[in-house]
Amino acid sequence: MATAAAVLPSGSQELHVLAVDDSHVDRKVIEKLLKISSCKVTAVESGTRALQYLGLDGGKGSLGFNDLKVNLIMTDYSMPGMTGYELLKKIKQSSAFREIPVVIMSSENILTRIDRCLEEGAEEFLVKPVKLSDVKRLKDFIMRGETEENGGSRVNKRKLEDDGHPPLSSSSLSSSSSSASAPSSPSSPLSPPPSTSTVAPFACDLGTTELPTSLLHSSKRSKFCNSD
Repeated sequence: MATAAAVLPSGSQELHVLAVDDSHVDRKVIEKLLKISSCKVTAVESGTRALQYLGLDGGKGSLGFNDLKVNLIMTDYSMPGMTGYELLKKIKQSSAFREIPVVIMSSENILTRIDRCLEEGAEEFLVKPVKLSDVKRLKDFIMRGETEENGGSRVNKRKLEDDGHPPLSSSSLSSSSSSASAPSSPSSPLSPPPSTSTVAPFACDLGTTELPTSLLHSSKRSKFCNSD
């Protein structure tokens, strides 16, 4: 049986997304957003139907669309029969499909649920309602990744963070900017030697300061998104 793959066809710029949601309204909304973003969409109403589409249902048959390549799977978390988390585990256990990015969607912002999905391999966790900006950002990320992979230079952002190269934070950017713009004073024989200690540009009390969501959950550990 032919199976879908996570690689875009040569020369193609169209992303094929498998959308899974038991809510007819939510399914239509995500389908519309994806089509506005020029994505090919296959929408199914359950995790079981998604597995059938991918040919992972244990030989019980498929929907007949397996010749279409799948580049991204977006699934609701709370569904009867099989949850989005259970579907995620099935996909990541498959050698043929584990590299396909999976995005979990939910109307509930439960941190333990978010962490569990991200630890299991979800690419991101989106809080409903999903916005057009979310879909466009995901599409750009997938398309950029596929282009770099085809050129032999795909960058795994989660791997970079695990290796000790986290993305630049606002504090590090501010520190660099302050250092670059500070004028140098002429030296004087009577002047004390310059201090070698480094003073942070500002302090941040993590106990009282509310950080943006994009900084709370970044990359592999917490890629929780609720962007505008």
